[in-house]
Amino acid sequence: MAKLPTDADILPPSDDHIFKTLLTHPDAKRVLMDIISSVIERPVVDVRVQNTELPISDVKEKGERLDVNCTIDGGDQINVEMQSSRMEEVGEDHGHKNFKNKYIYYGTDLHSSQPSKGKKYDELVRTYQVTFCCYTVLPERLSFVNRAMLRFEDGVQFSDQINIVIVEMSKLGDVLKKPIEALTSLEMWSVFFQFAEDSKYRDVINSIIETKREVGMASELLMAISTDEDERARFRSRRKFESDLESNMRSSEENGRIEGRAEERREIAKYLKTKGMPVEEIAAATKLTVDDILRL
Repeated sequence: MAKLPTDADILPPSDDHIFKTLLTHPDAKRVLMDIISSVIERPVVDVRVQNTELPISDVKEKGERLDVNCTIDGGDQINVEMQSSRMEEVGEDHGHKNFKNKYIYYGTDLHSSQPSKGKKYDELVRTYQVTFCCYTVLPERLSFVNRAMLRFEDGVQFSDQINIVIVEMSKLGDVLKKPIEALTSLEMWSVFFQFAEDSKYRDVINSIIETKREVGMASELLMAISTDEDERARFRSRRKFESDLESNMRSSEENGRIEGRAEERREIAKYLKTKGMPVEEIAAATKLTVDDILRL
């Protein structure tokens, strides 16, 4: 397998659009099979991608889905997605509820979408919702890969029908310290997705390519995608849109905090007025003007 040139300008496979373009490429079947095998921890001998539509170029399109929905031998359903942006995570300080609830919704929706007419419920196939994530959503857990399924309150498994797998690529620090030959398949794929773009890690990526043929196949496809001028233009457009949106959101949040502090000062001023404090003293305490306090 050809190594990645040190100075190659490679589009990041950690970008959700690039990730989907890579895994739904007509020549990526073996790559996808190996990734799924490494995630569900059993050999996969066949895979069928269910959604083969091309990525939508309009990044503002709300209907765009950037997951890779597929079935494998035996019929199990796998939904694989890259989560590269924090912008949806308006509630990070509340335990990433948006992230967690979204993937529970996706997983259960996928599971219930399978045809059930004429089947017994014990004939339904397993469903896996798999997310490679560029940032940390489970800071309390040390492992970079965490698996969840339905369990009783004492931890005993209730069912393995619905499975959620979260791969936090932000936690790969210890993985990078291991010798290449000691890496698991999932560790190799995670390092590739997170660092293939970064020239500082090019030697590590090339060592993985030498060790694992499927990663080499993925790197060749990624190189081809990276030299596509239309794909690069779409990538630049997405990055600009996302940067502008994030900047606008931060400005709105800051304006909201300023307005919130002003409203808090007005409420304090109202209370102090009811207690008979002189207006001048209220103004000094709240930093409001005398006129503002008189209008309350």
